[in-house]
Amino acid sequence: MMQSVRIPTERVGVLIGKNGETKSRIETLTGVRISVDSEEGDIQIDYTHAKDPAMALSVTNVVTAIGRGFSPGKAMKLLREDYFFDVLDIRDYVGKKQEHVMRMRARVIGTRGKAREIIEELTGAYISVYGNTVAIIGDGLQMEVARKALDMLLSGSEHAAVYGFLEKMRAHLKVDRMGF
Repeated sequence: MMQSVRIPTERVGVLIGKNGETKSRIETLTGVRISVDSEEGDIQIDYTHAKDPAMALSVTNVVTAIGRGFSPGKAMKLLREDYFFDVLDIRDYVGKKQEHVMRMRARVIGTRGKAREIIEELTGAYISVYGNTVAIIGDGLQMEVARKALDMLLSGSEHAAVYGFLEKMRAHLKVDRMGF
């Protein structure tokens, strides 16, 4: 069984890694075989010999996450059953005008990365802003809270309102991490 994914060509080197280490590590951990077309950014994932058939989706998410700007270390968290991946398209909020997309990217990132950093810190999720997208990696509750916070920002809410929401949710996130 094969699955195809396309990532930006400038991210292909990150997927392969120095001396092929990242690609080899993914293959070793999962039993999946990855073929890379460096010119086009086309990635073929052969999960015929996967250790677990569910690995196909996990590896597809890892490859896509690397393509969306995450480091391999953060992307490989998606090989765990309790981590999830989601991509929000900024154009769904502001339309196709590039100037509007750039403005929203800036809102999500914040001055010197502060807004993105605060959302990551208060939710425990990882966030990457790349191209026209905002991608999230986290466990179920982290994902839910981070997605809501990003939705609020992209829908025009003030940063203060988003941070207030995150502060309220922080207690729920702490309780959930303790296993209660």
